[in-house]
Formats: sequence, C-alpha cells, structure tokens
Amino acid sequence: MFVAKVIGNMICTHKDENLKGLKLLVVQPVDDQLQEKGKPLVAIDTIGQSGEGDLVYLAKSRESSLPLNKELVPSDAGILGIIDYYNVKRMEEL
Repeated sequence: MFVAKVIGNMICTHKDENLKGLKLLVVQPVDDQLQEKGKPLVAIDTIGQSGEGDLVYLAKSRESSLPLNKELVPSDAGILGIIDYYNVKRMEEL
C-alpha cells in the first residue's frame, strides 16, 4: 500500500466493460512527509467517496481491484480508503 493525494478526476467516453460505473481519479503519490514522490497516476475509486484534495491510501496491480469483487479489472491502482489523520514519528524521535 501507499499514500497519495487526489489531484483531479478523469472522464472517459469509452471504458473497459469492468470499469463502467467506476470513478477514475488522478492521484499524486507522497512520501511520509506528504511531499510529492514520483509521477501522478490514475486510480479507481473503489470506495466511491474520494474527491479532489483527499489524502488516500491505495494498493497497486491485482490488489487494486479486490474490493470490487470482479474477476478481472484493468487497473494500476485502487483507492482503498480516505485518511482522516496522518502522523509519522521518525526513529530518532522515539
């Protein structure tokens, strides 16, 4: 799993049959200090509640579509939840 911030949405006029009815969002992965890390990617909103500005946690590849209970869903990432509170303690602080 990894953490990202939702930075936009995607509207498609044609989708794979298994993606119909699902919201696609553009997310920016972040590090433990919530700084941008890597390139943005498109994720399926498997919980149907995420929106722009939300901090979310995701799974990649096959695990990304497990909450959908469908056999094969073409996806690189899937949003599994919205983060309400985020706190990281560094080892030197412990």
